[in-house]
Amino acid sequence: MHEDSIFIQAIIYLAAAILAVPIAKKLGLGSVLGYLLAGILVGPAVLGLGEDSESVLHFAEFGVVMMLFVIGLELEPQSLWRMRKLILGKGGMQVLLSAVIIAGISLLFGLSMAQSIALGLILALSSTALVIQMLNEKGLMKTSSGKSAFAVLLFQDIAVIPIIALLPLLAVTKGVGGESHPMLEGLPAWAETVVTIGSIVLVVLAGKFVVPPAFRIIARTDMKELFTAAALLIVISVSVLMTIVGLSPALGAFIAGVILASSEYKHELENHIFPFKKLLLGLFFIAVGASINFALIMQYPLQMVAFVFGLMTLKGLVLFGLGKSFRLNTDHNLIFAFCLCQAGEFGFVLFSFASNLQMFPPELIQFMLAATAISMALTPLLMLVNEKFILPNIGTMREEETPAVAEEEIETKNAVIIAGFGTFGYTIGRYLKANGIEATYLDHDSDQVDLLRKTGFKVYYGDASQEDLLKSAGASEAKLLVVAVDNPEKTLEIVRKAKKYFPNLELLVRVRNRHYAYEILNEGIDLVYRENLDTSLRMGEDILMKLGGQEESAKKASRIFYEMDEKSLREMANIYKEKKSYISTTREKIKEIEDVLKQDKIQDIAGASKEEDKIL
Repeated sequence: MHEDSIFIQAIIYLAAAILAVPIAKKLGLGSVLGYLLAGILVGPAVLGLGEDSESVLHFAEFGVVMMLFVIGLELEPQSLWRMRKLILGKGGMQVLLSAVIIAGISLLFGLSMAQSIALGLILALSSTALVIQMLNEKGLMKTSSGKSAFAVLLFQDIAVIPIIALLPLLAVTKGVGGESHPMLEGLPAWAETVVTIGSIVLVVLAGKFVVPPAFRIIARTDMKELFTAAALLIVISVSVLMTIVGLSPALGAFIAGVILASSEYKHELENHIFPFKKLLLGLFFIAVGASINFALIMQYPLQMVAFVFGLMTLKGLVLFGLGKSFRLNTDHNLIFAFCLCQAGEFGFVLFSFASNLQMFPPELIQFMLAATAISMALTPLLMLVNEKFILPNIGTMREEETPAVAEEEIETKNAVIIAGFGTFGYTIGRYLKANGIEATYLDHDSDQVDLLRKTGFKVYYGDASQEDLLKSAGASEAKLLVVAVDNPEKTLEIVRKAKKYFPNLELLVRVRNRHYAYEILNEGIDLVYRENLDTSLRMGEDILMKLGGQEESAKKASRIFYEMDEKSLREMANIYKEKKSYISTTREKIKEIEDVLKQDKIQDIAGASKEEDKIL
């Protein structure tokens, strides 16, 4: 890319993202598809503004590296050890089965054994950047499908190292000499292995013994920009080191993140890396969209359609079968299969590596790169189709179907059922138990269920939006259902199901904020609890007292504010979708509360003066 065109290209790509992503999100397509569409728009197929998408793609791959560093920061080694069965089981089986089947089909189409194995391994990988972004946006990362997908992606990212190591060996068996990195050139095989392992050990030791003391020195300077510089330095240094020894920079960054996950500076690192990660990932997706070779697609349209459809169907079936064997329910299994059925961004790296090794004809490399980009672009659409059309009709969300119940029979029946036993529900449960009231607890997070059982709570696994689960929990005889789940959409679903099938239940519903409170109120539920309201008012009371106010006056002001805010919440529930009316009414209500509190303060002062006069 010429130096004088770098800024022009930056303007084009950033402007395309700013225009396309909000539109895509408004249409419910998600930001990833918005970035991909922006890339197609500025690419050679439409406007032809992105002149050098390959160079941009190469630069933007650093966003994937940063993403894996952040993922590593969120995973302590103990967490990885706890996930070993998921990672090795689901991840290992997915890569192995997909690679074997794709390699077998490739052999039937006339490729050599070495080419077939290489193709199978490369196409078995999925897109970490795409899938993590989608699952985060949809709030699915903590669900069974999210954890399963994450475990598979984690294994795939680790598998990149042996794949890179294996490709030159496959190229040799094909009779073609591969290009080695200058640093490793001329070294015997055992020496290359020593250098590679030594580099990984160096990263681990630096993360343990060099980085923490360095950050303590930086912290003493109290200069935030130095943390940003240091965070970027770590990621770039590890990436360069891994590239020099012929390993995946993304995997090196992931290892560095895992090592630093136990550091007291992990959150500071994450905060400083996050903006760069988001921007570069967006740029990566734009470059993927721009790099789609539509000329090649038009040249072989039927072959491209057949290949992409066949690849995504094959991988989807493998994933669905694995999900079944690991006892994922239908909803989570469909999400698991659809979100991972594409080829991944490491395909761009590995196909380029294979091209340098002259393993495949250039035309086949171009075809595979185009197919990889298309499969990534189609995945958000498939997820949308699954969410809007497939799950409501054939998943356990379908009302006519008998849903799967909890994994074990619920033995006790209580007057109170708590759906969602996270931090919020757990506090309610502890309070009730301390007051001698037993409740039935439901949660869809199997790890959370296991942990809470160890603390003495009889928590049952299952999705509280399922009619049969609620029935098993005793909803027909219970008096109260506390809806305390984290996901607003799931909250609304539980409320509607409970109202429909168990009209005897009185519902108490946790909501995040006013917007979600309006939705629940419009469902006819009066007992709505905004999760931060009471805490905010308690802090407000403390602030007033710290500034010289009286405790009684502060508590009275808090009570008045609470009562008036709750009243205005119910009055505004009918108009919250009418923007102009809502804004004007909000202003009126804010002014009304201010006037009442001012008047009450004046009365308190006047009353205090009268009392003082009496004393005198």
